[in-house]
Amino acid sequence: MTRTATSSTETRVDRSPAPLDARRATFAILALALGGFAIGTTEFVTMGLLPQIADGVGVSEPTAGHVISAYALGVVVGVPILSFLGAGLPRRTLLVGLMGFYALFNVVSAAAGSYGLLTAARFLDGLPHGAYFGVASLVAASVVAPELKGRAVASVMLGLSVANVVGVPAATWLGQHVGWRAAYLSTAGIALATVAMTLLFVPDRPGDPEATGRREARSFFTNRQVWWTMAAGAIGFGGMFAVYSYIATTVTDIGGLGEGTVPVFLLAFGLGMVAGTWVAGELAGWSVFRSLIGAGVGSAVVMVLFWLLAPYGWALLPVVFLITAIGSVLVVNLQLRLMDVAGDAVTLGAAMNHAALNIANALGAWIGGLVIAAGYGYRAPALAGAALAVLGVGILLAAAASHRRAETAAPAAH
Repeated sequence: MTRTATSSTETRVDRSPAPLDARRATFAILALALGGFAIGTTEFVTMGLLPQIADGVGVSEPTAGHVISAYALGVVVGVPILSFLGAGLPRRTLLVGLMGFYALFNVVSAAAGSYGLLTAARFLDGLPHGAYFGVASLVAASVVAPELKGRAVASVMLGLSVANVVGVPAATWLGQHVGWRAAYLSTAGIALATVAMTLLFVPDRPGDPEATGRREARSFFTNRQVWWTMAAGAIGFGGMFAVYSYIATTVTDIGGLGEGTVPVFLLAFGLGMVAGTWVAGELAGWSVFRSLIGAGVGSAVVMVLFWLLAPYGWALLPVVFLITAIGSVLVVNLQLRLMDVAGDAVTLGAAMNHAALNIANALGAWIGGLVIAAGYGYRAPALAGAALAVLGVGILLAAAASHRRAETAAPAAH
């Protein structure tokens, strides 16, 4: 039966045996979510400890900021390479290897005595990021009943969201009081705990003997729906980063609040991410495609609200919450859609979402900086973000139209 562009959580990726019972599935997903927690904590704690890291390796703070970019570059580079190499491996083996690699280079980051070594370690630490979330999403989808796949994938992503509320503040506090190296060592410990829980609770199932990196790459990169979906994520999700990158100055200089209020707004971002990830799992059971369209439109609306309310201080707080809540709905459903449209390239399809989102990170921050540098002020990135969200919706609608045309043409070809 031909699939539609608006399919929800009915994906092609469930070739595994029967789902686990509820208790075993819960522990398996918890193990996978713990890996997301480790990754989320490590990814964002660097931002909170940048002054200490700069002092520790003897460079300026702006120069030290390049280690953040190195990690993001590692994510983008690592997704196709590791997905290519791991296409036919048993998924539990791949998960253990990826998280072990992650633990190793967190330790190397903690031990780095120079800026160059730290930058290289952060790049290498970013390599498993997207591949881990992709494989973990596939495993989560395979251990539950088909109607619960969206919720299972959202639960894995919830680890990343909770990291922003709990893990990042805790690791930042640790780094400030014990030393920045302790923050990386603590996340290495969480990664090793993930390895142990994965071996205990995630079922050991054989890989697909027919899956090869070359076959997956050929199937994936010649698929128009894949490119449409990744473009929608890379562009449509950029608006959140256009705002998030400049939130501190917006709150203080435009909103007239003190510097001490900035952590409150960052907490609102984190809580919105948690709430949105949970809601995304529920919405996915209704319709992945309609959830994506609704999230895109909603994102544009809240960006305009951000622009309107930025001068009014605390009135901006609920808008900040909504920005990441709606953005998280977009992230989870983009993950599910890529899993759906990737065809036989399931490993690569599940992982590439995170490469697209890291492109969105770079694009949003860059465009936000451009409009500020052009003299439009710190409210302007929100309007740029609204435009990106609208463009993302347009791309999704074009993808649906392209799919309908392909379905119409297929019978005529026979």
